[in-house]
Amino acid sequence: MYWANFLHIYQPPTQTREILLKVTNESYRKVFTGLLENPQAKLTLNINAVLTEMLAENGYLDVIENIRTLLQRGQLELTESAKYHPLLPKLPESQIIRQIKLNHETNKKYFGDVYNPKGFFPPEMGYDSRIGKIIQGLGYEWIILDELACPISLDPQKTYVNAYGMKYFFRERESSFKILSAQLGTGQSLIKEFGDRVKKNEYLLTAMDGETFGHHRPGLEKLLTEIYGSTQITTVLISDLPKLFPGTLTIEPLPSTWALISKDAFKKNPFSRWDDPENPIHQKQWELTNLVLKLVDKEGPEEQKLVDPALYSDQYWWASAKPWWSLEEIEKGAFGLLTAVRKFKNVSKETTEIAENLYIDIITTGFEWQRNGTVAALSKEEDEEIKARMGGNKSNLSEEDFDQMINTLEKQMLTAADNREYTRAESFKKRIEELKDKNGIKVND
Repeated sequence: MYWANFLHIYQPPTQTREILLKVTNESYRKVFTGLLENPQAKLTLNINAVLTEMLAENGYLDVIENIRTLLQRGQLELTESAKYHPLLPKLPESQIIRQIKLNHETNKKYFGDVYNPKGFFPPEMGYDSRIGKIIQGLGYEWIILDELACPISLDPQKTYVNAYGMKYFFRERESSFKILSAQLGTGQSLIKEFGDRVKKNEYLLTAMDGETFGHHRPGLEKLLTEIYGSTQITTVLISDLPKLFPGTLTIEPLPSTWALISKDAFKKNPFSRWDDPENPIHQKQWELTNLVLKLVDKEGPEEQKLVDPALYSDQYWWASAKPWWSLEEIEKGAFGLLTAVRKFKNVSKETTEIAENLYIDIITTGFEWQRNGTVAALSKEEDEEIKARMGGNKSNLSEEDFDQMINTLEKQMLTAADNREYTRAESFKKRIEELKDKNGIKVND
């Protein structure tokens, strides 16, 4: 079996320097150092150019240099994407192409000639047929999507193509979730999980956020390195798969995202985490967004530059309240859009007032939701499928593998404490307690 693993790393343009440093230290530096220490390991990576630019501007050039080195060594390939991480199916074609070109120009600036992406990662894996045509028209060879975008059962021995020759690769959901939730936390546990499949001539494609390793889940970056260090698993780049598996199946992917759940797929509402017709905050957000997109067509390049970062997807995600919610992030996004309108040269006072009223409606509705319990009620409706995605079920690790994982985390906890990184040590402690509780192990105070 060949393992093609995909990581996506990104920070929103509104991210603080403090959080960027924390994520860089806890995740990015450790993941790429771990890859350098395992020269047989291969990985396909997406880094949205807004993050590349932020790393450079804040002096974290070592991360960029490590990525460049891995590219030169052939251990890493980068995909193309959209610079400021917008949900592409919600944008007009001109803005989609602009974001993709901005991503390419910025990443080319920092990674040089080794930046030559063949594949494409649509932010949030947000996809519809229009996006496929645009990406193919720009000359990219393949797109990575979620398993639910595939209209037929996955065949791990085939390459998927559409009627026009664009290749598609689909991440296996269950395997991806088991790795990111530490249910497969060692190389040996991954081998045990797939049993005889490991010996077959087929591929496993997993995909997840890179920040999961070390930042969202302290210690998981070490466990990822352990998996990569296994001599029984052959890792490959996604771009290697068509050569290894030249047989094709012709399909047309379904509209989807990587946060899609079966319930929303059945309701034909693939973008519900960002645009739910029953969510009044979402509707006001998109009313404001679409107003800005209409107005910017009459403005100049400087005004367009204000709009580019204001289209990032996080602001809508945090307004879903199923279960993700952050009024601060909602406000940041709405304020970025309003700021652009206020600086437009060809906008009437009345139109500016419409934008200001939309901004106020978004924020006041958010406060009302928090006061009247709407946020809490929506969070309780969280689908069981989402809980499984986040690792809510009991771990499938064997007792031996579980003990090894806990031992690794405890060592890292003690190291953090010895270095007086007490907050990080506490994060390790909580993660150990979470894993033990999930496996029915009583945790002593």
